[in-house]
Amino acid sequence: VAGRARRDPVEADRIVLGELPEFPHLPELPARGPGAELIGRGAALLVDFPVELTSTGWAVTGRAGRDLRRSRSWLGDDLDLLEERAADRHGPFKIQAAGPWTRAASSELRSGEKLLADSGACKDLAASLAEGLAGHVAEVQDRLPEATVVVQLDEPTLPAVLAGAVPTASHLRMLPAVQSDDAVIALGAVRAAMPAGTTVVAHCCASGVPVGLLQRAAMD
Repeated sequence: VAGRARRDPVEADRIVLGELPEFPHLPELPARGPGAELIGRGAALLVDFPVELTSTGWAVTGRAGRDLRRSRSWLGDDLDLLEERAADRHGPFKIQAAGPWTRAASSELRSGEKLLADSGACKDLAASLAEGLAGHVAEVQDRLPEATVVVQLDEPTLPAVLAGAVPTASHLRMLPAVQSDDAVIALGAVRAAMPAGTTVVAHCCASGVPVGLLQRAAMD
């Protein structure tokens, strides 16, 4: 999407619904600024897991602040607009969110280290995402009652997580590789939390996509 549509949700919706009538989606417009990109957008879905924007990216914090409120506001506005323009939409409709491992590798603990370094925090993050994304799916389904919601988990960083190729905050070393069984458990927990009958797919634009692992996590 180019031009005005990179920032304007009205124009983006018009293009998506007009050009992709068989499989439209809820647009993400990172050109709007922090809170609209992959990690910031998904922050709005987390339950009891507030984060804020720092000089080095998104980090866990004690309470929701301005950055999280902006992300939630944009998502709410986009859902209102979607309902206005597509409430009678039939067929599949896709929503997308960063998966638990890309989130863990792209967010920081309060200490400044990557969240991926703390296995307990990773479990809490996956549980928070599972609950929040399930609620998001239910809300979209309520707003588009004739549509069939498809969930896409974006995991561009998953191969690096499994290979031990995610650098620490200092960039002086790499964080230990996440074991495949642990990766399956977290992804499977998010998948299992989705409302019954929801199609859940995983998307990874990096090389070395772990297709077998994603199948084990029950991705469709």
